[in-house]
Amino acid sequence: MTRSRSTLTKDRLADVARAATGAARHLTAVTRLRGGSKKGVYRLTFDDDSTAVAYVWSPDEDLWDAGPGDPRDPFSHASGLTLFTAAADRLAAAGVRAPRLLYADPTHTHLPADTAIVEDLPGGTLEDLLADDPAAAPQALERMAALLATLHACTGPRFGKVALVDNGGSSYGGSCVEVVVERALSDLDELPARDPRAAEAHPQLTDTVRKLAARVRPRTTPPALIHGELGGDHVRVTPDGELALIDIEGLMYFDVEWEHVFLDLRFGRHYDPLRTEGLDEDRLRLYRLAMHLSLVAGPLRLLDVGDFHDPEFMRGIAVHHLERVLEFAGE
Repeated sequence: MTRSRSTLTKDRLADVARAATGAARHLTAVTRLRGGSKKGVYRLTFDDDSTAVAYVWSPDEDLWDAGPGDPRDPFSHASGLTLFTAAADRLAAAGVRAPRLLYADPTHTHLPADTAIVEDLPGGTLEDLLADDPAAAPQALERMAALLATLHACTGPRFGKVALVDNGGSSYGGSCVEVVVERALSDLDELPARDPRAAEAHPQLTDTVRKLAARVRPRTTPPALIHGELGGDHVRVTPDGELALIDIEGLMYFDVEWEHVFLDLRFGRHYDPLRTEGLDEDRLRLYRLAMHLSLVAGPLRLLDVGDFHDPEFMRGIAVHHLERVLEFAGE
């Protein structure tokens, strides 16, 4: 089924905006912001020129058409107010900035969906800064490295989504590696029907996943707090240079190597200042293959069910990462 996405209007968002900010201010404009494939993200502009941002976790806003995720699966669909508020609370306790929650509506009083109103952080993303202001990049990356050190210094008693673990729950699987391998093999099994090269390499790639997993030694240290999809587009830069994390619903306790594989992929030539000592090279190798597999299967699923605004871009991501996956065949 192809999902068609509509945009909420000012009239539809007026009640929840009033609940968040009071009757003294009136909503004058609503603008959908880019991103947000799992939720609607809207900038709210008021008659005093102040702004806020609305998050709407509605099935009509979710391009993945995935339905509620199983919280015991660390990689299940990370969407919803419960995940957001748990992540926001944990980040605040850790001393890592995220948009401040102004109002939450879990009872669907104003819209038929979970809704939150959060502060609008002025300024662009770290991704934009790195592309547009090379002179400011070194200091911004230094601050990003400090943010990562603070984030990853926090640990949990078990791996899994923050909303689950911080409430005493446990995830499926015996270890982070076990969960990653299961997911990688599942992603791999989707590819032969999509590409003849993937079909031909499927046996070798399956063997490679298992061989790489066998090289990873058990870990006794607790899992770290990680964002999970930490590219520069998920970091806001305020006018004073402070960094804040957005799209935080996937926050979890996990192997820090999973975060660093994603950082390396997304930051590219800017990754070196973010690199840290003590990473397990065997985990990195396994997780890199698993990440490439996820970035083939995930975009293709999105194209199957959604109306993503730039399908050729998403298809290009899948093709690029399939090329990387095929480089692992025969290891």
